Amino acid sequence: MNCGLEVRDRRLLASACPTLCAHFAWVAQCDKTMSSTAPVSDDLAVFDAVPDATVPGHIQERRAIVFLILSGLFLGTLGMLNILGISRFVKIFSYHGLDITVAVGALPYPLTFLCTDLLSELYGQRRANQVVWVGLLLNVWVFFIVWLGGVLPGFEATDPATGEIVRDAADRLPVFFEIRALTFGTVFASMCAYLTAQFVDVQLFHFWKNLTQGKYLWLRNNGSTLLSQLVDTSAVVLITHFFAGVLPIDPAQALWPQLFLFIAYGYAFKLVAALLDTGPFYACVYGLSKYLWIESPVFATPSQPQADDAS
Repeated sequence: MNCGLEVRDRRLLASACPTLCAHFAWVAQCDKTMSSTAPVSDDLAVFDAVPDATVPGHIQERRAIVFLILSGLFLGTLGMLNILGISRFVKIFSYHGLDITVAVGALPYPLTFLCTDLLSELYGQRRANQVVWVGLLLNVWVFFIVWLGGVLPGFEATDPATGEIVRDAADRLPVFFEIRALTFGTVFASMCAYLTAQFVDVQLFHFWKNLTQGKYLWLRNNGSTLLSQLVDTSAVVLITHFFAGVLPIDPAQALWPQLFLFIAYGYAFKLVAALLDTGPFYACVYGLSKYLWIESPVFATPSQPQADDAS
């Protein structure tokens, strides 16, 4: 509390009025208590019930905006990849006649792990887990809307005898129903794989962070993402095939070698993407930790307490 008075003025007023003297003593004691006992948690205080009195308001606003941006990128990418799913497979490159292909829905997926790693590093495990739960609810919402769009009556031509929608000359349903069939399979597989992989990513990130006492940023970034990506890719391929049956499997060839190739191609793409995002991850942590006034053990300076631990 600042009443705008100089110390000399306070003494003069206090000598004239004992009540003012008691008041200034009470204010000084409150200021001392607030500065020494202000709660500081692993999660940013701007999102907690009791704000951190040591953090200026404009910095708390920055932290809120960055949190919304990272969460929005994560959730927007998640919704997009669930719609795109396996609607098309694209060739990344060829090697000695072997085409390395991945589903188009997998292209933006590495960004989700970069976002959760940044959320974990900057905002703590609890906030990262909360965003993961919101992502699961987003999957459920997409699943519900796609289902609802198919059961409500439309204007497509139907067979009078069966009531089913008439297929075109190529024996295909209208575009929405083709997308709906693919989305059902991929969203269900994605919900199962997503919930497992993202929580594995967050838990491993903080396991490595605690084990290394906040150092070796590259280890927790890659160590958590690479394992969680393997869990995610395996679960998506297996669930999509065995529960939805929408993978382009050649019945003339053995099943498991084909499934293994789908897993290998998808994981290889995500592995390369995870390794390539190490540089951007370091840059983001370095820049955002300064912008948000967050003390980073990785970029601690000699004047910071972490430097003593490192020595």
